[in-house]
Amino acid sequence: MTYAYNFNAGPGALPSEVLQEAQEELHNFQGIGASILEMSHRSKPYEAIHNEAQQLIKELLELSSDYDVLLLPGGASAQFCMVPINFLTKGKTAGYVNSGTWSGKAWKEAQKIGKTLVLASGEKEYFKRLPDLNNLGIPRELAYVHLTSNETIGGIQYKSFPDTGDVPLFADMSSDIMSRPIEASKFALIYAGAQKNIGPAGVTIVIVHRPLLERIPEAIPDMLSYNVHAKHNSLFNTPPVFSVYMVNLVLKWIVNQGGLPEMAARNRQKADLLYHVIDTSGGFYRGLAHKDSRSMMNITFGISSPEIENKLLVELEQEGFMGLKGHRDAGHLRASVYNAVPYEHCKTLAEFLADFQKRNG
Repeated sequence: MTYAYNFNAGPGALPSEVLQEAQEELHNFQGIGASILEMSHRSKPYEAIHNEAQQLIKELLELSSDYDVLLLPGGASAQFCMVPINFLTKGKTAGYVNSGTWSGKAWKEAQKIGKTLVLASGEKEYFKRLPDLNNLGIPRELAYVHLTSNETIGGIQYKSFPDTGDVPLFADMSSDIMSRPIEASKFALIYAGAQKNIGPAGVTIVIVHRPLLERIPEAIPDMLSYNVHAKHNSLFNTPPVFSVYMVNLVLKWIVNQGGLPEMAARNRQKADLLYHVIDTSGGFYRGLAHKDSRSMMNITFGISSPEIENKLLVELEQEGFMGLKGHRDAGHLRASVYNAVPYEHCKTLAEFLADFQKRNG
């Protein structure tokens, strides 16, 4: 079977070894005579998968025992409202870093819940450069500081994170979690949709510092309470069983490949390869993000004219490349090179782009 060159921004590529393992186990999981798709979430086989996934997340991020890992439905977009519902309590203000589309959506949802403050914004730079986090001027009474580590649409990514002192630091890491080592202990809460680096769509990882749960009001609906989900080990209602199963397989794949340091080395190599083609094209291709803010996950670029861009997109599709048309909010082109995208696919894309320039430059 011939596979496409998958550069989709999400759901993104999954490791071929993981897909093969899932296929082999689909009809008869571990010899029990039933599929994981039809298994009770209260069964011992599923609970083992569930608990192992939580533990692997903690181990890969080197989290201490006072963190809980939740496996929730709803996507990262549900967290945009769950975060302020849980922590933006009466009389408090939440601080947001507005770095692009997704951080902007999170901020707008929070405004519906309570008072917010924009600590830094990249709007004047058209969200092509990250807002500076060095001098945020964080009021001590803030409920939390929220940022987005990687903006998939603009193709910008933070390389380091601020010290927010006594104010809890929250992050949406949907598009770069498990792509590199991070100092996870800086954060009181991290959330991430799985469908880019660690699995298929359907499950969202929420990592929360346990003392933070004590701040959550009891009056909010149970399904929206992180405290309720933590007390029930994310089994308060039926979890997205198959998605959790797939996340567990991907996490084990990451461990077997060498962990987060190896993921970071591979991802840097892939990104550098494509940025080199853009930067040495003499202006035929142009990177959309400022060089000091470029993402290792989402390489965004334009081309010399709309007509040539359309021609390139047609030829890419004909040659088996998927997902290179940019987001509707930004246009142009975008190559997402998540963990499971092989270097060889990036090399093939780089060679194709160079050849296209020779033929059309």
